[in-house]
Amino acid sequence: MTVLVAPAPRNRTRPGNRQATMAVAHVRLMILALLFAAGISVIVGRLALLALFAEPVAATSVNAMLVPLRGDLVDRNGAPLARTIDAWSIGVRPGRVIGDKEELARMLAATLPGKSEADYAKLLGSDARFTYLQRRAVPELVAAVHALGEPGIEFAREPQRLYPQASLGAHVLGYLDFDGKGVTGMELALDKQLTDPARRGQPVALSLDLRAQAALESELGAAMTSFTAKGAAGVILDVATGEVVAMASLPTFNPNNIKGSNPEHFRNNMTQSVYELGSTFKPLTMAFAIESGVAPSMAKRYDATAPLQVGGFRIRDDHAQKRWLNIPETLIHSSNIATARIADELGQQRMESMFRKLGFDSRPDIELGGLAAPLWPKFWARTTVMTTAYGHGIAVTPLHLASAYAALVNGGVWRPATLRRIEPGKAPQGRRVVSEATSARMRQLLRLVVTHGTGGKADAPGYRVGGKTGTAEVPGAGGYKRNQNVSTFAAAFPMDAPRYVVLVMLDSPVGNAQTFGFSTAGWTAAPVVNRVIMRTGAMLGVVPDETRDVDVSDLTPLLWKAEPKNKPKGAAAAAATSIVAPGADE
Repeated sequence: MTVLVAPAPRNRTRPGNRQATMAVAHVRLMILALLFAAGISVIVGRLALLALFAEPVAATSVNAMLVPLRGDLVDRNGAPLARTIDAWSIGVRPGRVIGDKEELARMLAATLPGKSEADYAKLLGSDARFTYLQRRAVPELVAAVHALGEPGIEFAREPQRLYPQASLGAHVLGYLDFDGKGVTGMELALDKQLTDPARRGQPVALSLDLRAQAALESELGAAMTSFTAKGAAGVILDVATGEVVAMASLPTFNPNNIKGSNPEHFRNNMTQSVYELGSTFKPLTMAFAIESGVAPSMAKRYDATAPLQVGGFRIRDDHAQKRWLNIPETLIHSSNIATARIADELGQQRMESMFRKLGFDSRPDIELGGLAAPLWPKFWARTTVMTTAYGHGIAVTPLHLASAYAALVNGGVWRPATLRRIEPGKAPQGRRVVSEATSARMRQLLRLVVTHGTGGKADAPGYRVGGKTGTAEVPGAGGYKRNQNVSTFAAAFPMDAPRYVVLVMLDSPVGNAQTFGFSTAGWTAAPVVNRVIMRTGAMLGVVPDETRDVDVSDLTPLLWKAEPKNKPKGAAAAAATSIVAPGADE
């Protein structure tokens, strides 16, 4: 039987179905277009909002990216003292090392000699995820390690603090830790300002003058070497503002290489060490006496014919005149006996009050950290009053003394020392410690100490230097060490219109052939002051002038002049009338 199979009918779209499909497609396209338009509108709207309302935030962010992570420090003239630069760190991820670890350890030991091959092998075989191989690496070292071709070694940029002047001013500047935080010096004192995004783009000007700082450190270093001293310190201080133009402490360190520095050298002897500063206190006592009326006349005399016995304590003069001394002669000859008698008249209350006015009962006033507290007498016995008058029984920092001398000569106003540059006319008001008349008298007396007394070797032609020597024995376990002293010279110039105090201190100097074996301040510290003033005076704006000087005509008639046994004639006779040979000391 034959079966006929009919072909399947073709599927033909009806006109109504086609129109429905087209309508659905159009709707879908319109929805897609609307969604796209809405997305574009949102983006445009967002950009408009950012343009209208977010511009300051964006600008701040951009500026923060452009400025360094830490602000620069500059000297008062804009010379760089500390700045932040880009450096590199080198690290390794032991788990990602693909080469031979023993071979890599050998190559690292040859390239980075800080560790041995065994140390590197142990490090590469450890389970540590990441370990630094070198931080603050120089570009040459980075290139050498990169040439090893090991993918497990990684390199990253990180900021580095650079001190372009190396050790110059190190104790003032201080240094940073690895996290970029200030540890000492002005880096610590200004840490908040230097890292503030709003202010770190502007360099901070310190009061230092880089040229004066270099001269001071150079002369201190030469003296310390010449006299084989244990340490040295010095400062140049603006008497009108309290600005520290230069401050040095030796031995020093290089803030660029803290790991290679001796930790004992981090101590700033100007602010972190206290000393009995000897006869440099005598002008302070004299100013107290003049101010209080105890010494109403420069002609008033005090018995220095013999040592002064007070109970079981005996006060002597190093260069005994064995006669009565008036006020100028007491300073010129640096008489302990006469100074002690003046202090005895002043009494405890006035002596203690004046020392407190000068800040000797508290830490020095300056921005630096770690400041030393003075050794203040626990009990003011009669002998304490007498000995503190000539710098024994009380210990302060050299900066204490420099600020006190500034007040003595600037008209009588004490101001705190500062390492920030002060704009003209913005100096702090300070506090009055003596009258202008007393200050004027002290300028005369300090000048006489240099022209006629123990400070002769500090005199710098044309600069009218005035000052006072101080040689104090170093206290030890069993009392004072007779063969070891702290030699100090505190000076100001020019004395007819004082601008700067210069103080130099040498710790335990040893006399040499040039000083005929003497280690006292007139032979060791005073010449350093002379050289510092000669090198820095003009650059600090003091023009030497040998036609000017302090008028001491009312005091010179009071100076006793010994007649020589064989009276010379002419110029030789004039030379023979000098009171004390220059360089002699107390």
